[in-house]
Amino acid sequence: MLSIEWTEQLRFLVALALGFLVGLERESSKSRQKKIVLGGIRTYPIISMLGFGCAWLYHIGVQAILPIGLIAVSGLTAISYFTKVQSERLGVTSEVTALVTFIVGALAFLVDIWASMALGIINTILLSEKSRLEEMVEKLDRVEFLAVLKFLLVTLIILPVLPNKDYTMFNLNPSKIWKIVIIVSSLGFIGYFLSKRFGDHIGFRLSGLVGGIVSSTAVAIAYGRIAQKNETISKNALQGSLIASSIMYLRVLILIFIITPSIVNHIWWQLIILCLIGFSLSFFKMKVRSGKSYFNKESQNLQNPFEIRPALLFAFLFIVLSIITGWVKMYFGKSGVLTLSAVVGVTDIDPFILSLISSPNFGINILVSAVLIAMMSNTIMKGIYFSYLSQDARKESIYRFGILTLSHIPLILITLL
Repeated sequence: MLSIEWTEQLRFLVALALGFLVGLERESSKSRQKKIVLGGIRTYPIISMLGFGCAWLYHIGVQAILPIGLIAVSGLTAISYFTKVQSERLGVTSEVTALVTFIVGALAFLVDIWASMALGIINTILLSEKSRLEEMVEKLDRVEFLAVLKFLLVTLIILPVLPNKDYTMFNLNPSKIWKIVIIVSSLGFIGYFLSKRFGDHIGFRLSGLVGGIVSSTAVAIAYGRIAQKNETISKNALQGSLIASSIMYLRVLILIFIITPSIVNHIWWQLIILCLIGFSLSFFKMKVRSGKSYFNKESQNLQNPFEIRPALLFAFLFIVLSIITGWVKMYFGKSGVLTLSAVVGVTDIDPFILSLISSPNFGINILVSAVLIAMMSNTIMKGIYFSYLSQDARKESIYRFGILTLSHIPLILITLL
């Protein structure tokens, strides 16, 4: 690969180009918005060259010139700002941009060139995208914003302080447990965010697709309630529920790949087959109403995975199920673990599956079989939930969820043999 040698001449051209980039944006903003701003197409390149020149002098021994240059530019921007205030015009964007441009010019000479380029280009993007950024702020959902803050809390504050070592005979590692909580919540938050953002504009198919990333069980219950209230769209709701159930297999596969990749080679094909069967059942001879989207607010009652309470509940369930699984393995052996998989599958299966694959005390065949049994049990329960709630689509839901359930059996038997 061709490597560029960043000589002083090339660095000077970069500083000049970045100054012109900012100056061009400020000039276009001035003519477009019909307002007076600090500088334009000539001023910002000159400021960038001033920064470059000060950095060069600093490099050859004139130590004071760089802070003097920065102070001089700061003085000019201060004069500009106070003049604007007296004219009853607010805003310091242009003045701060002038300071950044000076620093960009200096960095182009002093450090790795990427730093100067990154600052200059990102600064120009922020300037040019003002209207779009303001529009995003107006549409910002406070709940989603708080969810992002909570994500930063659980990742940057809680995780670093947790001890990274095993405790008890069940090898419970607080740091590892919390990492699993973060991974599951992150994947779920993607589906939650998509459901909240696009829910009112998409139909059952796509909403089932993104809702299945959060919880296919929650989608089955929510869609069953929709079908219960409006029987004319019960088949639409059934199709969305089947799609969400199909996504469950891909979601679990991704989680296994992230947490215990060594198991993926032994389970990926079973999960892909089940996913394809689920998708086929959702479309095969399914006459659904088209046109208007019947997405209901009921289907958006998916709990935000980055609320602290669900994260703590998931961690608690993970710990409890890890202990129960280890205890069952100790006293009842393989048959006990497989039985436990069938029982636990009636609820949210993620904590059980992740506690299972995190344990080093099981053989691969038992692990894979237990995962498939848990998913089969969960599929049965989703079929029961939906068929109970939707009287009009009860026969179709029993038929389709039944086929999906039975599809697990040969795959489990192949794995155990």
